[in-house]
Amino acid sequence: MPHISDMSHMSEMDRRTFLRAGAAAGAFVTLGGCAAPGGDSGLAAGAGAGGVPDFVLDEITIDEVHEGMRTGEYTCRSITEMYLERIEALNRRGPRLFAVLEVNPDALEIADELDREFQTSGPRGPLHGIPVLLKDNIDTADGMTTTAGSTALRGSIAPRDSFVAAGLRRAGALLLGKANMSEWAGWKSFEFGASGWSGRGWDGGRGGFCSNPYALDRTPGGSSSGSGASAAANLAVAAIGSETDGSIVGPSSRNCLVGIKPTIGLHSRGGVIPIAHSQDSTGPMARTVRDAAIMLGTMVGVDPRDPLTAASAGNFQTDYTGALDPGGLSGARLGVLREYAGFDSRVDALFEEALDAMRAEGATVVDPVALPEELRFGNEYEMEVLYHEFKADLNAYLASLGPGAPIKSLAELIEYNEANHDLELALYGQELHVRSQERGPLTDQRYLDALAASHRLSRDEGIDRAMDEHRLDALVGITAGIPALQDPLDASGGGGGGCSTPPAMAAYPNMSVPMGFIGGLPIGMSLCGRAWSEATLVRLAYAFEQATNHRRPPTFQASVQV
Repeated sequence: MPHISDMSHMSEMDRRTFLRAGAAAGAFVTLGGCAAPGGDSGLAAGAGAGGVPDFVLDEITIDEVHEGMRTGEYTCRSITEMYLERIEALNRRGPRLFAVLEVNPDALEIADELDREFQTSGPRGPLHGIPVLLKDNIDTADGMTTTAGSTALRGSIAPRDSFVAAGLRRAGALLLGKANMSEWAGWKSFEFGASGWSGRGWDGGRGGFCSNPYALDRTPGGSSSGSGASAAANLAVAAIGSETDGSIVGPSSRNCLVGIKPTIGLHSRGGVIPIAHSQDSTGPMARTVRDAAIMLGTMVGVDPRDPLTAASAGNFQTDYTGALDPGGLSGARLGVLREYAGFDSRVDALFEEALDAMRAEGATVVDPVALPEELRFGNEYEMEVLYHEFKADLNAYLASLGPGAPIKSLAELIEYNEANHDLELALYGQELHVRSQERGPLTDQRYLDALAASHRLSRDEGIDRAMDEHRLDALVGITAGIPALQDPLDASGGGGGGCSTPPAMAAYPNMSVPMGFIGGLPIGMSLCGRAWSEATLVRLAYAFEQATNHRRPPTFQASVQV
């Protein structure tokens, strides 16, 4: 069997066969103990890795789906049916991932219409017939609800598509379902420890504790936990997550995915349940850089609902695949965020191997590059911005739902949680909600000073200064540490560093790409840079991916020892 890094000569079909074989060979713990007490494990005879049934679409790419549709091997309906069956087998049965909250009740009818369109007029766009899962904070005006994982919004159906969902539909994507998430994107309690926990599932509904498909007792990362676990476990071709600080790149690292958190304003937040407009963004989470790049360009554009998208005019691309250069590291200058490492020697060793791989591809590595100390792992300026903006932005979102909204303000949300303690406050409090409600309007000097300090530290004295001083194409660091055991009372998420905060505060792009494994658990590497530098990051990430080929499908093990 060839080494996983020696796959450039393989066809796409051979590549997927090899990946499945490698995963099966690495599985050493079955899922017998993972079923609900007294329940059916849902495991099929003759199953593959970790007892999970083999899947004909395992690790399939967008290009492979389209080739199969052109040759007649697949139709949009047949692909959709297979993914629906896969979700049924793995989400609440078998490994019980709890990664998907609901599926689109009209999925098969939509698939039929996409098949008719394909036959009569050809593909609608670059995602024609591609099943995609969306995080449960992204509005879709269809048969699916959008709740941010909260029972307070149970039954809420948006009056119109989010800008992101509309872009995906225009590109031909089939919106397959809503992915589980940390409730309110984790902005509820300092003690919030379980990625993917939501009140929506705590009452025996469709949520639950989302699991990492590489080891079911480990965190998949938050808050886009369901998007990460779903894309990794092949419950869809890809997924959409959202990030305020680490919530796309973190789950991507922990699920061996490529995740892109764009520049703020590249993707509209219109119709996305917010934390803070200064840092919120949606972005693709996929198994390959190419798939992520294809998806990235389908959601761009200026949207009157999001004033910050005006700055993207002239800066966005509708097709980022032109940046996919296997030699893209040659001549690049990369600055190492060394201060964001040093927390786990095993993770650091993988990082050193990644730096060596990039040097071997012709990159110049500047090591170290320093950023202001205040940017490390959150700070008072970031928190103050989030407190103020959550109140203002959530109230604006709830108003957009119209008079029929289940709740109409942050104040009502706090009251609802108190009145439904067993559903919403049994494990965690809501001190972040309360502190946000105590803040004043966005004209308060306290907020304005915090936002100015945040941008000064992260931009003028941070990323921009470092890149100018060292003439860099990007900064590189460890995305996240080893996925931690899923502990409802431990919010650490795992050690090993992480560098999401500087680009989050700066509103600049950040991209995670698989860097390797420790004990069967994935670790990611981050590339971040200036505003609107997504094409540069895609180029660098693609060259690294092609040189290393670290992506492996999950093994669905009950537990691993690291």
